[in-house]
Amino acid sequence: MPTKQSTVDFILDQLISAGDVSARKMFGGYVLYCAGKVVGLVCDDILYIKITKQGRKFVGEYYQEGTAYQGAKVSMLIDEERIEDREWLSELVHITADNLLPPKQK
Repeated sequence: MPTKQSTVDFILDQLISAGDVSARKMFGGYVLYCAGKVVGLVCDDILYIKITKQGRKFVGEYYQEGTAYQGAKVSMLIDEERIEDREWLSELVHITADNLLPPKQK
């Protein structure tokens, strides 16, 4: 099932305070960027955020793992309740971006 544009639009709206956040359509899903870094995926209307030590600590009791598609790396699965919490979600994405290596120059 492809991801609906309305789902991505809602997630981007929730992340307004996280900084420079955008999404790009890829293979029926979307890649989520923050400050030019890939921080997650939205596939089948489900949000997956890359795992970082600091992000995992921030998520705490809400930590769940999942894969966006077969063969994908394991990511943090973010449930609908957490997506609804704008401040929490923005903080997680900000923490994740801050703790990822900068993108490689082409």
